[in-house]
Amino acid sequence: MMKLLIILVVILGIVALAQLAKVYEHTRELRKTREEDISYADNRMNAFLWILWMIVFFGSSLYLMVKYAHTLPESASEHGVALDLLMDVNLWLVTIVFFVVNGLLFWFAAKYYYRKDRRAKFFPHDNRLELIWTIVPSVVLAFIIIYGLKTWNTMTGDASEAAIKVEVTSEQFKWFVRYPGQDNVLGAVNVNMIDPGTQNLLGIITEESIPARIETVDASIAKEKEKIDSAAKLALLPASAVEAIEDKIFRLERLKQRILDIKNYEVKGVSAWSAGADDIIASPAELHLPVGVEVELNFRSKDVIHSAYLPHFRAQMNTVPGVPTRFKMIPTITTAEMREKLDDPDFDYLLLCNKICGVSHYNMKIPVIVETMAEYEAWLATQPTFVASEEPAAEENATEEVATEEVAAENVSAELITNED
Repeated sequence: MMKLLIILVVILGIVALAQLAKVYEHTRELRKTREEDISYADNRMNAFLWILWMIVFFGSSLYLMVKYAHTLPESASEHGVALDLLMDVNLWLVTIVFFVVNGLLFWFAAKYYYRKDRRAKFFPHDNRLELIWTIVPSVVLAFIIIYGLKTWNTMTGDASEAAIKVEVTSEQFKWFVRYPGQDNVLGAVNVNMIDPGTQNLLGIITEESIPARIETVDASIAKEKEKIDSAAKLALLPASAVEAIEDKIFRLERLKQRILDIKNYEVKGVSAWSAGADDIIASPAELHLPVGVEVELNFRSKDVIHSAYLPHFRAQMNTVPGVPTRFKMIPTITTAEMREKLDDPDFDYLLLCNKICGVSHYNMKIPVIVETMAEYEAWLATQPTFVASEEPAAEENATEEVATEEVAAENVSAELITNED
């Protein structure tokens, strides 16, 4: 009943407005005036209301600016302070332009309202005005661009040699965090080396991981060939299904060749295979950072484009498949200190995905723990180093298949020796 009354009131209101419009039209016809004819009193009233609205509009804008001026959390990185200052400078410039331009708009609209005895001055060109509205915006924009580029270059420049190297890899819908071992060098990776069967989820290249990866590929090839042999004996599969399996075998053989083609290359004077053996993959996935120490964050993606976002550190970087990206920063506030500042014992910094990447995008986050160097080193000491499993994921194969795997492993070992020589 209540909804019906509300609907009736709305309908009656619309009808009343329509009738008032008709009354206005009739009164205008009785006055014998045109629709575009507006009286001096109406024009003056509109000018007054224009100024009144300017006061209300500017007052409301100032209120919102003051009330919501500090929406970002306190910066917890060294470059975050510089970035916040850059944003403040830009906001102040935009605010000044906003009030000046809109103030002139309101003022001129109110001051020069239409009067029958007033004539506008017409001039087609004025060099002084052209110079003013060309040079002034150019100078302001040049300042914004130069200031912004200087801040950006400072944040994204090369990290120092002493910086701690950390790699963050994205995958729907999780993060992997990898630290270098005692050699302080992150081992080389290759997408063809990614092997869930041996727990080499990041494709790290080591002397153990290459033979282990070849084993799993050989096992997969053997399994697909067994399907074809069984189908041929029993005549169960149609020709199209057999072709699909043969195509899969062809792709697996190409994958195996790409693995065999991986060459021994140098990473800052350390063998790539040796560098990866002592790498540390954080488990559980957490990003631990020492306070007051420069950190170089390197980003990779295993599938689609993600975006690593650390709001408290004013840092964000896309993770792009096949295109490594990087960022550097110096954390300035530990997790414990920020908990005290916020009076929230459950607070944690977060690494979030800020690029919509699928159905579970909302849940793609891990904690970031900023701690003292002693705490960081103690935690790092508890993490196991990466060792590729030698056990293939597939089921045990026939004797001929095992022999093939051994030959492949021997070929890889021979290639390693040749490349090292």
